[in-house]
Amino acid sequence: MTSDRSRVAEGRRAGPLILTEDVELLDDLLRLCAAAGAEPEVHHSVPERKGSWEDAPMVLVGDDAAARCRGATRRRGVMLVGRDQDDPGVWRRAVEIGADCVLRLPDAESWLVDRIADAAEGVGRPALTVGVIGGRGGAGASTLACALAVTAARAGRRTMLIDGDPLGGGLDVLLGGEQAEGRRWPDFAASKGRVAGGALEESLPRLHELRVLSWDRGDSVVVQPEAMRSVLAAARRRGGVVVVDLPRRVDEAVAEALAQLDMGLLVVPAELRAVAAAGRVASMVGMVLRDLRAVVRGPYAAGLDEQWIAAALGLPLAGELPLEAGLSEAQDGGAPPGSRARGPLAAFCTAFWERALAGDGSVTS
Repeated sequence: MTSDRSRVAEGRRAGPLILTEDVELLDDLLRLCAAAGAEPEVHHSVPERKGSWEDAPMVLVGDDAAARCRGATRRRGVMLVGRDQDDPGVWRRAVEIGADCVLRLPDAESWLVDRIADAAEGVGRPALTVGVIGGRGGAGASTLACALAVTAARAGRRTMLIDGDPLGGGLDVLLGGEQAEGRRWPDFAASKGRVAGGALEESLPRLHELRVLSWDRGDSVVVQPEAMRSVLAAARRRGGVVVVDLPRRVDEAVAEALAQLDMGLLVVPAELRAVAAAGRVASMVGMVLRDLRAVVRGPYAAGLDEQWIAAALGLPLAGELPLEAGLSEAQDGGAPPGSRARGPLAAFCTAFWERALAGDGSVTS
């Protein structure tokens, strides 16, 4: 018999299969499923309907139902759940039903919520996550971050752009979407614990075929490190690509963001003072992020070139960011960076993604 309160919502991926007659344990498991954003299916024993046991993303078997699950088809993702911390027979019952692990509540609640959310979201390969940082003020990091996101989305990749700089003016403005409906950082700034990836994606403004998490026009909001960790982890679980625009200072929240990046791009204008400033930024960022690469932007001061600048910084060269005539005018007209598919900026970003997503990790020019 299936509980009416736990029927799978139409159009949503199925949540766990729960097998128990223990009312208190069921209430706990339903609470954890709700926290994970999952809709479970509940039975007292292995369901007769073909496919329910085999196809569920995970199966949570209560201690009371273990005996009724003997003989069921062996599969991965079965967990034996109960409360008795001192039951010596629990491991024998786990072996009898082929359980992957034994969970005791309430100790395992946090871990179980994460696993339920992973199963309900159908977690696969995490997103390639790239951070963009300016070597000095006005280096063009936000422009590059937007262009990378716009280019990835135009190629059909699931793309999320995250604005990690509260003093940067808002990437939604740069994309011409400051009036677009959707949630902004103040809605997530105090988040603790897990954020559901699907719910995050659906709640954000959709601009130019990508999702954007930016700032509102209100007072400055401090994003707690836990919130940055939770939001970026949720974004990564959705797959595709995630681009993060980061400030030059490294506080606790920025350090959390850096820790989740696959690589960072340091945008360096080709002038001596900018190289000196970028060296200090690279030193701070490099304490957290191991894969940091230089993107050099012209025009070049006398005696400088991109190879010399990358070598001076001790960083691999990811490429030379080309100048694009009319970029400011196009942005004033509502066209975001990278929107000109045949423009030099879009060409740079397309080549970057082709290298970065090739599977060998090579993004150097």
